[in-house]
Amino acid sequence: MFVVGGESLIDLVSEPVGADGLLRLVAHAGGSPYNCAIALSKLSNDTGFLCPFSTDTFGDTLLGPLAAAGVHQLLGERVKAPSTLAVVTFEGVNARYRFYREADRAFTLDGLLKALPQQLDVFQIGGFCSVVPEDAGVWLEVASEARRRGALISIDPNVRPFLVDDFASYKERLGRFLDLANLVKVSDEDLNSLDPDKPVEVQARELLARPNCELVVVTLGAAGSRAFTRSGEAQAGIYSPPIFGDTVGAGDSLMAGILTTLAEQGKLSAAALAGLDQAALARMLRFGAVVAGLNCAHKGCVPPTRAEVDAVLAATE
Repeated sequence: MFVVGGESLIDLVSEPVGADGLLRLVAHAGGSPYNCAIALSKLSNDTGFLCPFSTDTFGDTLLGPLAAAGVHQLLGERVKAPSTLAVVTFEGVNARYRFYREADRAFTLDGLLKALPQQLDVFQIGGFCSVVPEDAGVWLEVASEARRRGALISIDPNVRPFLVDDFASYKERLGRFLDLANLVKVSDEDLNSLDPDKPVEVQARELLARPNCELVVVTLGAAGSRAFTRSGEAQAGIYSPPIFGDTVGAGDSLMAGILTTLAEQGKLSAAALAGLDQAALARMLRFGAVVAGLNCAHKGCVPPTRAEVDAVLAATE
């Protein structure tokens, strides 16, 4: 089983003020780990999601897509805390976010550990998990326990400097997760936030020098993605769908695609990741690019099914 730990939330996206002078917000289900869990399940993986959900109406909204995709909600009892919100407004074309975190933090270490399956293949973590010190300690222990139960540890940190008051302390907390991870997926924007003076190649090698890291994937926006191991490296372009929607959830979908193809190749172990050569890395990135590109055919995060991915691969190879 794949288990994804981290936040789910409601994006409240502002629309232009109407003729009546009212500002309207449109609600969308989201959160990077939430998106990744749905994408994994739609790619025909047995997937569990480890996150509390509120008893409020927004909680119902979030649970609907999970159920439709076949994701197992591992924390069965819902919480009274209101759903976490991200209010998105715009200054010109630039989005501005304000987070109101409640339900996604309504967990205990004991509750998360009891909900964690005894047997799991991968524990995927990221998003907000390293943002708040007390939360980071809990999630780090959960990830450590998942490792003890035999899971490969993968992380997609989604670095958000505006969420933390002390970025140096945040980097230290994030470093503890990176030290535990076997697979690290980051964007070039993440790397620029962490160290703007170092090129991608240098930071990738530094990640590979951490105690357990064997594979680093870097997304480059419209320029595609790159992958690095000690055995080789590769680069792949994006897959452009016939009709473009937006890029929401593209990175989360790519992460799901990478984990899926690694699982199918029997490469979900540290030793197997370390042995991936240039050709294997290129195939992996291509699969992830198609998953991400098909997601971009929609407005919002709508990951593709496995059949949709296979159809594109068959037509383009």
